[in-house]
Order: sequence, then structure tokens, then C-alpha cells
Amino acid sequence: MKLLVIGMGGVGQSVAMLIKRGEKLNGQWLDGMVLADYNFERAKAVAEAVADPRFIPVKLNADNKEDIIETIKQNNINFVLNVVDPNHNVPIFDAAYEAGVGYMDCAMTLSQRHPEKPYELPYVKLGDYQFEQDEKWKKKGIMALVGSGVEPGISDVFAKYAQKHLFDEIDEINVRDGDNYTIPGKDVSFGFSVWTTIEECLNPPLVWEKERGWFTTECFSEPETFFFPGGIGNVEVVNIEHEEVILMPKYIDCKRVTFKYGLSKEFRTMLKNLEALGMDKVDKKIKIGNSEITPRDFLSVVAPSPLETASIMEGKGCAGTWITGKKNGLFRSAYIYQIADNQECIKNFGTSSVVAQTAVGPVVMLDLIANGVWRTTGVVGPEVFDPDPFVLKMRDYGFPAAIYEKDSEYDEQYQRDEIFNEMFSI
Repeated sequence: MKLLVIGMGGVGQSVAMLIKRGEKLNGQWLDGMVLADYNFERAKAVAEAVADPRFIPVKLNADNKEDIIETIKQNNINFVLNVVDPNHNVPIFDAAYEAGVGYMDCAMTLSQRHPEKPYELPYVKLGDYQFEQDEKWKKKGIMALVGSGVEPGISDVFAKYAQKHLFDEIDEINVRDGDNYTIPGKDVSFGFSVWTTIEECLNPPLVWEKERGWFTTECFSEPETFFFPGGIGNVEVVNIEHEEVILMPKYIDCKRVTFKYGLSKEFRTMLKNLEALGMDKVDKKIKIGNSEITPRDFLSVVAPSPLETASIMEGKGCAGTWITGKKNGLFRSAYIYQIADNQECIKNFGTSSVVAQTAVGPVVMLDLIANGVWRTTGVVGPEVFDPDPFVLKMRDYGFPAAIYEKDSEYDEQYQRDEIFNEMFSI
């Protein structure tokens, strides 16, 4: 595989480091990688950190479709990985199609609010632009694998794994993300891309129900306390907009899909205050000196960068999918998850656990695609593929998955059977 990775922030750097480290266990499947960023010095620094002549830095504007196509042609690229903020998705997605190469992103094309009922009805949904072009990609015989980070991405594979192995019938698929991160000296801070965090947290959250379809709610709606394993414990989670609610109903038979994220009350208040001040806006520009910039882009520049605070952040983050339904006629409730420790990721990859955890999804998928294990054409989500090889390779890349069996009829019955069998064998 000759790979073009666009965006050398934390996720892009983690992708490069994970591929290089992973080759020791998984074999060499990468022929070459172009590390592209609008900031050439950043791309160069990542290439120097990897210290492998196959990894070549270039300067590239992610909004210039023609430049992307030219970079693809000049470097004989056959696959593009997009790890920049999703407001750049359209030109990268279109460039990959026109160049006739494979495409992958961690977040899908952006939504647009309903002009009259934003907190009741969806309008343009996440990924609509991409899925509308499915037939074009099929006819050209190429694949666009969208929503392939950790959430969405790994969480979607977990849902598929649950359908295949853990349940006969699925009622609800509920993605739940929480952490116990602390940053010394910072009461409120961004652990991930400032731009993307504002986008997904202040957009109307999306929910899907089989009888109702997709609908939206108020921001931070339906707060609940969810128990996260691995020493994290109880965290209050709330609805936010996320791609899994789009992807999972397309491929998995169920009754309801939600996404909830652990956001502290202080962080929620800060975001709402930013919204009230208009600092979340991307549809107008403010003049600063001789330059013009959107309020959100300005905030992304002046707010403490997640890259700056990553090295001092402590704690663990848990990404996972909570599924309820029936197995062997009994009600079952299971949470499939992956936990990443920040200081361990800083030591191993030089990046925070938030971005390293995001990077491992596309790296494993690229490995499977390069080796011919995952194959298809068209615009698809991770759920279309067999989840088993993915889950096995997560362990090989240092991010093993686990299952937490929650209290249920199924758990009670099968625990009783195991105890009885142990007693009988004695």
C-alpha cells in the first residue's frame, strides 16, 4: 500500500508511529507513506520521529482538491487517509474519487441544522454528502470507508461483533465514552481538537429509533450515570451528535441507537457560554489586523492546544458500545470497550491517549485492507466487514478490547450454570 495521510496533528503522528511499531508483530504491509500537512515543519518533525525513509513529509493544503490529486499522482498513492478536522472532508473525499484511489476518514462530512426545528428534526445529516455518492464509487470499483476512528470506527466494529457473537436479538446499541482525565492546573480544557469538539457538542444531538427514524434533541439531553470499567467508575454522560447513530442502523437490525459522552457540567457550561458569545460560529468572519478568521478558528488558535496539555494529562479514557437484547431467550446487557492510559500512550507514541486511541482504528483497518482481508467497493461504514480479524489485531497493536457483562437474566443464569458445573466437577 502507498498511503497518503493528510493531517500531521496528534492523530496523524499516532498513525505513523502505530504503523511503524506494529510492523514488528504484523509484518510489513506499507510500501510508503506521504505525511502531508499545511505546516511542512510539523510533517517533517513526524517523519524525523519515525526515522524511516518510506515516510516522506510534504506541504499540502487540505482544501485544494487539485493539489491533493497532484500529490496522489506524483507519489503513486493508492489509498488516502484523512485525519484532519471534518470541515476539510469534501475536497479530500472528492480528490480520492477523481484520482481513483481508496479513501478513509475518522469523521464524516458535516451536518446542517434544520432551519425551522433544529432540536426536533434532522436536515443534512453527517455523511449524507458521502453516502449519496455510493453508486459512483461502486461503478469506479473503489472504496470509501467512512467513520473509521475510535468513535466512530472501533465502536461500530464492536456493535457488529455483538451482533455476530453475543446476541440473537438486539434492542439498543448505545455508544458510551467516558474518562477520568485530569490536567494539573487546568479546570476546563480541550482533550481533543477544539474545532471538532465544538462542532459535535453544540450541534443538535441525533437519536435513531426503529419506529421513528432519526430525530434530534436539545444539546446535552438525557443525562445518565454510566459505570466505566478499568478504575474509571461512574461518569455522567449526555447526548451529543455522532456518526454511529447514522452508521449502525444502516447495517445492524436493532430498535434504538444513541451516543453519549462524558462531559463535566463545567465543560458544558463553558461550551454554552461560547455559543452565547458567538465564538462557535463558522459562517461569519471577524477582522484581526489585515486578516479575516472565523470565531471558531480564532478560538482554536488561542485556546490551550490539546497537543500542549497532552504530556501532563493523567488518567484513562474508555471508548465502548453498550448493547442490550436477548441471547438464548434471556435478556442480556454487555459493554464492549477499549481503555487507553494517557501516560502510557505518551511514552509509547509521543501522543495523548485520546488521539492514539483514535488512530488505532484506521491503522488496523488499513492493515486488513492492504492484506486483502477487508474488501468491498462503494461508500461504506465499518459494520459491513467481518469484525473478528479487527478485534484480534487490536490486541497486536497494543489496544486490546474487553467485554463487561452487566447484570441481566443472561448473566445471572450463566453464572449459576458455571458455579454448578464447577461444583459438579469437584
